[in-house]
Amino acid sequence: MPATYGFLSTYPPTQCGLATFTASLVAALGGRGPRPSGVGVVRVVDGPSGTSAPEVVHQMAKHPEDGGAAAAAALDRFDVVVVQHEYGIYGGPDGEAVLSVAGRIEAPMIVVAHTVLADPTPHQRAVLVDLVDMASSVVVMTDTARRWLVGRYGVDPTRVELIAHGAPTDWGAGGRVVGGGAPLVLTWGLLGPGKGIEWAVEALAGLQDLRPAPRYVVAGETHPHVLARDGESYREAVVARAERLGVGHALELVDRYLAPRELRDLVLAADVVVLPYDSTDQVTSGVLIEAVTARRPVVATAFPHAVELLSSGAGIVVGQRDVEAMTDALRRVLTEPATAARMVAAAERLAPDLTWAAVAERYRLLGNRLLGNRLLRSPLRPALAVGGA
Repeated sequence: MPATYGFLSTYPPTQCGLATFTASLVAALGGRGPRPSGVGVVRVVDGPSGTSAPEVVHQMAKHPEDGGAAAAAALDRFDVVVVQHEYGIYGGPDGEAVLSVAGRIEAPMIVVAHTVLADPTPHQRAVLVDLVDMASSVVVMTDTARRWLVGRYGVDPTRVELIAHGAPTDWGAGGRVVGGGAPLVLTWGLLGPGKGIEWAVEALAGLQDLRPAPRYVVAGETHPHVLARDGESYREAVVARAERLGVGHALELVDRYLAPRELRDLVLAADVVVLPYDSTDQVTSGVLIEAVTARRPVVATAFPHAVELLSSGAGIVVGQRDVEAMTDALRRVLTEPATAARMVAAAERLAPDLTWAAVAERYRLLGNRLLGNRLLRSPLRPALAVGGA
């Protein structure tokens, strides 16, 4: 009988990268339909929430009053538990509330580490190390994350699995779906400081001599945590900068969540995807994976995931906040058809291993191995160094 999988994560209708990732993996493991089979989700919510999808078996507040006992019990009904880890989605300092849930889970547990910081605070390091110690295996999505976990966090390399971030399989044949008009430069995802949109706007200003001059579309709402803290100040600052540089007419900010089909059409319409992120720590980017599997040329700053994935030739990597280099890279893609074609060909070679179907198969193999060797997880739980119950 196939193994069943329980997930601890944010989940739609929550709109965030982790929720989208989990929904895609759940569908790939359980099959499409009104209710995927053999999978269930304990959905992490900020507060009381309404109706969820039928595969949601329990909803857990960020600060569960029972320490996560009900969530753990719901997850233990499955053969294998998959815990999605990001510091910001669980309660307590650095999301330490996840430890009290994980410490109660008896089934083999896979921790998916979406963020592995190069220079964590002592508490951030302790939270992740404690969580990994409770797990049977930890999944990372890049070789950089694996090297950091082993070298900087002291994790046993035999317990670390490298499984790529997945991406859709239904992008279509690639190429533009709307012909003619101004070239389209595209960024998508939740907006906030560190996204680097201001540097891409400056690069846009340096491309206005092209005929026709490109337009730049930024699709996505402001991140809810940023919105609660700062309102729309970042978005407003980006617009003000564009107006100051004389490219306000060429910038379009789509301030809403795009449905999958609408996003697909927009991505396929792009001549180039630009990821101008400020971070030098980002070891996972779902947008990057989706751009590559959509066979779009990419210009990205030198965050670790981009350096790794684009080394094959699927894109151009530039320094953080290096507007001149970003402008030159975008100009090459937009004016040199052979350069863009080489990037598309490189992306074509990468794409088959990055689909959700291929990624789900890797999780199945890992889950089956853990079930076949339950000794990988000691029955003697390590004491919680921080948080927990």
